[in-house]
Amino acid sequence: MSGWAPYPEVRLLIGGRWRDAAEHRPVVDPGTGETLGSVPLADGRDLADAVDAACAGLRAWRRTPPAERAAVLLRAASLLRDRTEAIAPDIVREQGKTLAGARGEIARGISLLEWDAHEGRRLDGRVIPCGPGLQVTARREPVGVVAAFAPWNAPFSSPMRKICGALAAGCALVLKPAEETPAGAWHIAQALQDAGLPPGVLNLVFGRPEAVSRALIEHPAVRLVTFTGSVAVGRQLAALAGQHLKPTIMELGGHAPVIVLGDADVEAAARQGVQAKAVNSGQICVSPTRFFVERSVHERFTDAFVAAAAAVRTGHGLHPDSQMGPLANRRRVDAIDALVGDARGHGAHVACGGVRPGGPGCFYPLTVLAGVPAAARVWREEPFGPLALIEPVDGLDEALARANALPLGLAAYAWTRSAAHADAFADRVEAGALALNHYTASTAETPFGGVKDSGFGREGGIEGVQAFTVLKSVSHRFP
Repeated sequence: MSGWAPYPEVRLLIGGRWRDAAEHRPVVDPGTGETLGSVPLADGRDLADAVDAACAGLRAWRRTPPAERAAVLLRAASLLRDRTEAIAPDIVREQGKTLAGARGEIARGISLLEWDAHEGRRLDGRVIPCGPGLQVTARREPVGVVAAFAPWNAPFSSPMRKICGALAAGCALVLKPAEETPAGAWHIAQALQDAGLPPGVLNLVFGRPEAVSRALIEHPAVRLVTFTGSVAVGRQLAALAGQHLKPTIMELGGHAPVIVLGDADVEAAARQGVQAKAVNSGQICVSPTRFFVERSVHERFTDAFVAAAAAVRTGHGLHPDSQMGPLANRRRVDAIDALVGDARGHGAHVACGGVRPGGPGCFYPLTVLAGVPAAARVWREEPFGPLALIEPVDGLDEALARANALPLGLAAYAWTRSAAHADAFADRVEAGALALNHYTASTAETPFGGVKDSGFGREGGIEGVQAFTVLKSVSHRFP
């Protein structure tokens, strides 16, 4: 689309220097199918150099006073805020989300960076009482060099979660973002370089995922692995890290339930549910998907939800009227269409959407399924797209049983005006994050992560910085 600055010339960042590679792969606009640019693919020498650079950067960064580390990170946050209008169109073009969505993602990423910058100054230890003549302290120290893997669906905020937690704790890292969406992380790295981050503290690489992950995880200098992505890939990386006794942070898939009881603000739950479902075309791991609605308000909720969903305007993310952009690639369109077809084949009713549009781009309408039989795949497989299921339930206990039935447990949502019901949700919902009467699963101040097959470890909040530290006990007997 015309009128926007050219897509950036993405490069590897190793040891504070930008580096090209012999092999590239194209970066494609999912809204038009046009090639935007290319991303360099690191080879084995590049990856080894990146880890060596991180080791050198770590030696300097871990000894930098926390206040000075915070100052660098806060300068980078200020630069990114000033550059938001230049960064947002690049994210729209490579990933597909709307311009408003890209701006919102950048703002969230900056808030994460600012929170962690300040939190890094509060990583204090403690003195443990042990009696006269003996002092025992517990010290928090940086874990070391971190290998970080970020997904394509949040090109700015997901890499930022890993970067800011690691840097605030005094670690160095080698980051591999998704090759489909490289510009978000490239802009973050550029801002940190401009803010004065020492060479080697952040290294940016792209490449063939399996080769890069194996090379980084198996490298003896890498001390922690952090990954956001699918359950299947998370299992593989966790197993590989386990072979080398390396701790991991795994933020994996979800299939978020929403419980709406009869005493809830039904219209708000439906209206805001559609807005949340349309964010990033449903391609976020906390996207509300399985709506379990108490039978007394089921019809009312469904009518309101379907009306709002049918009104969502789909189009290229840079178009000012677009409320939902394309899916990130043709594979996602095929996957959603297959789930809808399978549900139809089992007798489900398509309340709105469900028709794959013609023309260029990876578009699919916001689709609502009702009366979906238990045998349909969509009850078990995370759609990761603009697909919602609405099912009636007979009260709190059935709703909780249905919500907790899957082996996934990342985010969950519940709507009620009853304090007793809210307490029951808080106590019995099996998820790492529960939002009551709204659809925001995490903020910079809160720990975020999953339970069961949705992973382990936390990003965000105090815990998100502590995750990149190790505890050392020091005992000192005085003569």
